[in-house]
Amino acid sequence: MKQILIIDDEKNIRESLMGILQDEGFSTRSAENGTEGILAAQEEKPDLVLLDIWMPGMDGIDTLKKLRSIYQDLQIIMMSGHATIETAVTATKLGAYDFIEKPLSLDKLLLCIQNGLKVHDLVEENKSLKAKISRDYEIIGDSPVIRELKQQINIAAPTSGWVLITGENGTGKELVAHAIHRLSKRSNKPFIEVNCAAIPEDLIESELFGHEKGAFTGATNKRKGKFDLANEGTLFLDEIGDMSLKTQAKILRILQEHKFERVGGQKTIEVDVRVIAATNKSLEEEIQNGNFREDLFYRLNVLPFQVPPLRKRKEDIPTLSEHFLKSYCEKENTESKIFDPSALEIMQHYHWPGNVRELKNLIERLVIMTPGNVITEKSLPAEMRNLKEKDFTICTSNTTDNYKEAKEEFEREFIRNKLAENDWNVSKTAEAISIERSNLHRKIKNYGIDINK
Repeated sequence: MKQILIIDDEKNIRESLMGILQDEGFSTRSAENGTEGILAAQEEKPDLVLLDIWMPGMDGIDTLKKLRSIYQDLQIIMMSGHATIETAVTATKLGAYDFIEKPLSLDKLLLCIQNGLKVHDLVEENKSLKAKISRDYEIIGDSPVIRELKQQINIAAPTSGWVLITGENGTGKELVAHAIHRLSKRSNKPFIEVNCAAIPEDLIESELFGHEKGAFTGATNKRKGKFDLANEGTLFLDEIGDMSLKTQAKILRILQEHKFERVGGQKTIEVDVRVIAATNKSLEEEIQNGNFREDLFYRLNVLPFQVPPLRKRKEDIPTLSEHFLKSYCEKENTESKIFDPSALEIMQHYHWPGNVRELKNLIERLVIMTPGNVITEKSLPAEMRNLKEKDFTICTSNTTDNYKEAKEEFEREFIRNKLAENDWNVSKTAEAISIERSNLHRKIKNYGIDINK
């Protein structure tokens, strides 16, 4: 039942309204003055309030102000038989949903209440969706690198600086972008995402800047672009390293001048947009190769963020795993599952080339495919179990008693396995095992390891 609070100093009006509304299926409470009405609302938040303007003591306008200070989203309908247009305007500016005159028309009152309750439901639904989005885009973990990342987000988010987020695929660059927007002064404005790698080259300009009717074949209507839609909010340009040089030039102009023209249009449109860009590429290397504009890089790289790969934050794997496990058990409506400690131990030793995204996909598979409520190491993919056995073999199967030879044999196999884990990419392997790239190249040559796989 929707609960309606009636605040009116006239007893017969309170009793009459309570009877009518109860017959219509509502739960009702009443108060004879503003002070009692505020106390009643604090005891149990109503879904809607009917509030008289002219009351002794605290009048309706002051009561409205107090109620709105307690519940900013509360729907309040003002009632009065002597109010002026000026009073109605004042009440509306202070947050009243509507204003109806006495003597009350029953049909008009019920229609006004129904409309007010629809707005109430939409507000509650919006709050629920925002809470769900916050959970879905929560940055999980308490490792030192994640704590530092969260601290940087808290510092940078309230500012207006442009942001460049770098990191491997699957590390959570999108989560960082959402967190920055959510904690920014633009949080109540749009957050618009553009995957620059997923849009064909001949459509990217139309997607970003919009187009006028007839600008090209198929442009049957005028269309706003992402910059238009993100006005006063945040525009997230994901995989910006895949954007063409031609489009990069136009992006640079917008960042400098805050204005653009739609495709096929002559009118200059001004926008206020905070740009957050992300890429899994090294833009410095792309600049050297002539694939990315150096001036755009420095324009975007005001607030740089580096999202660490999962192998750099393995202490977060148990927390992430438990979080995803609970989430997918709820999503699939299955009984709760738990990890056997041996399974978590293997997962912490795995190198996770797909990062958090790979872990998330694995947990979803385990929830669906694992019988019973305990996920053991037998439930894990063969490559994870074999990796554990391989590492054990490397440490114990040396064929010499000479310390120097055993050390060299271990180092050779260790480097070979890490290269295989990183698709024989020397730069990625050097980063993964914390060694200089030139030093790793030297060891590969000395040990005769073939990297041309």
